[in-house]
Amino acid sequence: MIKLLQPKCLLTLMLTLLLISCTPIRDMSAQLPSASNMSLAPASLPAFKHVFVIVLENKEYDQVNGSASAPYFNALAHQYGLAANYYGILHPSLPNYLALTGGSTFDITSNCTDCTVAQTNLVDQLEAAGKSWKAYIESMPGACFVGDAPPLYRQKHNPFIYYDSVRNDPARCNKIVPFTQFAIDAQANALPDYVWITPNMCNDSHDCPASASDAWLATWIPHILNSQAWKDNGVLFITYDEGDTKRVITTSCCQHGNGGQVATLVISPLSKPGYQSLVAYDHYSLLRTIEDAWGLPELGQAACDCAPPMADFFVPNTAARR
Repeated sequence: MIKLLQPKCLLTLMLTLLLISCTPIRDMSAQLPSASNMSLAPASLPAFKHVFVIVLENKEYDQVNGSASAPYFNALAHQYGLAANYYGILHPSLPNYLALTGGSTFDITSNCTDCTVAQTNLVDQLEAAGKSWKAYIESMPGACFVGDAPPLYRQKHNPFIYYDSVRNDPARCNKIVPFTQFAIDAQANALPDYVWITPNMCNDSHDCPASASDAWLATWIPHILNSQAWKDNGVLFITYDEGDTKRVITTSCCQHGNGGQVATLVISPLSKPGYQSLVAYDHYSLLRTIEDAWGLPELGQAACDCAPPMADFFVPNTAARR
C-alpha cells in the first residue's frame, strides 16, 4: 500500500525542491586544471661561469651528423648534447657571425670587409655586466688586425672587428687576438668569462673537408674540457655558421633560420648526457642562451619568442649551482 504524505510534509518537500531548482549549480570546471595550467614551468639556465663558442663553416647538418668524416664531432654529440633542429640565419658567412654577437644581421647580406656596425653588441653587454671576454682568431696576423690575410685568415669570420664600439676602442680591440694566445691563457688559468674561437679557413672546414675541422677539434677540445674554466660550471657551444650554399637550403626552422640546418653541440658539466633536442633553434637562440644565463638584455632578434633559449639541454636546478 502506498502511504500518502501528510499535507504538512508535502508542503515541506515542495519548498525544498523549489529551493534546489533556484540555486545555481557550482561550476566545478573552474576548479579543474586547464591544459595551460598543467604545463611544466620553463627550464632554467645555469649561471655559467665561463662560455666558449667555436664557429665552423659551411656544412649542412647531414654532412656532419653521423658522417665518417667527423668521428670526433659525433663522439661529442653522443656524450653531451646535440641540437638536431638548429639553423643558420642567412647566406653567406658574415650575417651569421653578426647574428651570433649582435642579435641582427644589420641588413648586411655579403662578406664585406669595409662595412661597419654602429650598434650595441655582445661586447658592450659583457663589459657593462663586468664580464671579461676575448676572441681568439686562428691565423690572424696580430691583435686588432683589420682586413684579410689570405689564404688562412678572412675578416668575415671575425665579427668583433666590425663593431665600431670594439674596433675604435684600443683596449677592446686588443682583446681580439691570434689563436696562439689561447694555449697560453689556458695554461695560466687566465681564460676570460666569454671565449670566442674562430679556426682558420682550413681548420673551420671552409676551404678543407669536414675531416680537417674534426681533426682540429680533436686536438683542441680536450684543452677546453681539461681547463678549470670549463670544469667550473662552464659551457662550450660548437656550431656551423651556415649550411652548404651550393644546396640552396632556405627552409626555415623558426622565423629567421634561413641559413640551412647545421649541427650544433652543447657541451657542459651541467648538461644532460647524451641528450638530443628537436626544439627549433637558430643563432639568435644561442645568443639568447648566453644573455639569459648571465642576466643580460636580449639583443635584437634574440628577444623574439621564435628564438627560445636552449634551456632543455641542462639538468634542472643547475641554475642554483654557483
